[in-house]
Amino acid sequence: MTKLWKRWLQTSLITTLLVILFLGTSAICWTSPSMAALPAGNAITDGKALLRYSLPIENPTVRELQASLEDIANQLRANRRWRAISSDLSKASKIANNRADKILASIPEDRKPEAIALIDRLQAGLETLEPAVEAKEKNQIWEGRAQLLDVVGQLESLMVEGFPFEVPAEYSNLPQLKGRATVAMTTNKGDLKIVVDGYSAPVTAGNFVDLVQRGFYNGLEFIRAEDSYVLQAGDPPGKEQGFIDPDTGKYRAVPLEVLAENDKVPTYGITLEDAGRYRDQVVLPFSAFGTVAMARPESEPNGGSSQFFFFLFEPELTPAGRNLLDGRYSVFGYVTEGKEVLEELKAGDKIESAKVVDGLENLVEPQAA
Repeated sequence: MTKLWKRWLQTSLITTLLVILFLGTSAICWTSPSMAALPAGNAITDGKALLRYSLPIENPTVRELQASLEDIANQLRANRRWRAISSDLSKASKIANNRADKILASIPEDRKPEAIALIDRLQAGLETLEPAVEAKEKNQIWEGRAQLLDVVGQLESLMVEGFPFEVPAEYSNLPQLKGRATVAMTTNKGDLKIVVDGYSAPVTAGNFVDLVQRGFYNGLEFIRAEDSYVLQAGDPPGKEQGFIDPDTGKYRAVPLEVLAENDKVPTYGITLEDAGRYRDQVVLPFSAFGTVAMARPESEPNGGSSQFFFFLFEPELTPAGRNLLDGRYSVFGYVTEGKEVLEELKAGDKIESAKVVDGLENLVEPQAA
């Protein structure tokens, strides 16, 4: 009976969470019967993993290596299944040592020296982790796995050549991020690090990075905290609810931008639900604590500007494989460091500063008319 009650409570919380994150007031959005009937899947709940999988690359070998290392976390959580952990580590070691050539095949020639050095680090790190697995040192395994996955992520980043698609010309008047950037945000409660993904949401990400670079967010308060599940910021002082471009004197409106799996270009200006694509999965889902997305007016998919929100819902309470916010808001990144700070932030707390610390060269500003 206790499990049944907990399950009912979780479902109720998920439904209640569907708050329309528009500028100003809030309203409840209920899931439609068609969405409620969707089949469940296995959601990835780690923002760093989602960022790795969303890179526009095709190399099955490195993905297999990544999956083996990521599965170690699943086994550690599942009552420490040591045999499975040992198997995952063994598989990763075989890939790194015996199939490195298949990984290097996707690396451009001028980046191969850096890639080879990273593979050397992987091989050494995997070997170092073996005694920890034998000794069943959970903390050491957890930390070592995270470090190795960071190296895998660097390897995968080296595989990306150019930008994968052409952004529609109608958005050429907006900043675009043709790649990724890292933003360091200091709050009165501590520091956050956000990886902003222009590969999946170039217009939304470009707008955010441009505003960070302008110092727009410095000193702004967090304005909404919905039952500790959503934290919103970016509302400037005064009557305006977004960014007024000093060059035009007009409100900068940013379109809804959602990249669905197997699509080559994001869908713009319409939610996936309104487009009838109920079953489509998105590349950047709301399945990780610390998901960062653009807030917008309820009835205006293209009305977002400067306000954004952090998604703070626990993954355990999120529908596996299909969060009901997916496809309704533009996700453009994930918090990769400082999640404990996010848990402490409330309405009235303040962004002391935000700065682009990596990837600013990927920001493409619109050409002057």
